[in-house]
Amino acid sequence: MMLPIIRREALLPVALIAATLLAAGCGGGKSVRQPAVLETIESPQVDPERIWRSGRGPDTDELELGLTTALRSDAIFTADAHGNVFALDRAEGDPIWEIDTDLRLSAGPTVEGDQVLVASRDAEVVALSRADGSELWRTTVSSEVVAPPASNGEVVIVRSVDGRVSALSAEDGSQVWVTGRTVPPLTLRGMAAPLIAGPVVVSGLETGRLVAQRLSDGESAWEQSVSVPSGRSELERIADIDAGLLLRGDTIYAMSYGGDIAALDRFNGEVRWRRAIKTYTGAALSDDGERLYVSDEEGAVWALETSNGAAAWKSEALAWRRLSTPAVHDGFPVVADFEGYIHYLSPDDGRIVGRTRQMGARVAAAPMVDDARLYLADVEGRLVVLGARRED
Repeated sequence: MMLPIIRREALLPVALIAATLLAAGCGGGKSVRQPAVLETIESPQVDPERIWRSGRGPDTDELELGLTTALRSDAIFTADAHGNVFALDRAEGDPIWEIDTDLRLSAGPTVEGDQVLVASRDAEVVALSRADGSELWRTTVSSEVVAPPASNGEVVIVRSVDGRVSALSAEDGSQVWVTGRTVPPLTLRGMAAPLIAGPVVVSGLETGRLVAQRLSDGESAWEQSVSVPSGRSELERIADIDAGLLLRGDTIYAMSYGGDIAALDRFNGEVRWRRAIKTYTGAALSDDGERLYVSDEEGAVWALETSNGAAAWKSEALAWRRLSTPAVHDGFPVVADFEGYIHYLSPDDGRIVGRTRQMGARVAAAPMVDDARLYLADVEGRLVVLGARRED
């Protein structure tokens, strides 16, 4: 059974809520969803090869945290839930620097300019030097942060689990402005990172709405519904936008657990198309920007045309395997599953055309691709870098 971790703000502990969901999803005589059995690939088209592996990945202790991997030309930056932040050499994964923040880290790192930004479960935001990891500043926001901060080098945007958005000075961490929204009583434990798009920052809310705020003062520039909460119970009305927002050209792609994916105009929020797919993991764009690859709640992988949202194909070969956010590696859509298998799909029809098992656990952070390499990290802190060899 595939269940996201749920929280009820200031009312119920996560463990109790998860137990409640198990009873709701598996009780009443309903059968438990079994992960799809992996079939043998008869004619592989790609043979993934490991380039290197490191134990300095985003170890999350199986919590739904916003710890991720940031790729830059000079290094790979990661952090773990125990407070450690790492800069690793891209060629072999050797450490360049490593620092213990003495915090329960929950989000980041975000790298912008000469800063590496991380945030904690205790509402602290820290800026480190990109060069050597030394602390530049530290500040406190209103509550726990589980989405990576966003920065344009002048302003740092932080979303907290209490619904507040804080704008901080990138120079010293001082508050520029703060706004707040009411959070529904029951939501997914997770949060999409804010997206800075020119003069505005766009946030996906727990209500299924997307809001753009002016970076200068936090005032609303536009607001749009991606998915409308519906149902008789609080559980049925969960509509969080937890998956990462994507921006390409003048289009923002937003995904809601409420059951919809939408393409919106970045300047005014106008919906260009909407597709009924329920996801909390996320999506990736093909290299030419003509396809949007999505892994949904049930483990199906979709290829959608970015022009109108029409489905080019849908693959259910990995149903209920708790798939990661997709990535595109050497032209192939790629997803990882809860057992650490990494699957390559045909961009033409979604068939599984390659597979390797390099991880030991679930891949929670979105896989990253750069310089023909695929970077994946599991929840136990393993960071693996793969190359793709095409079969003749």
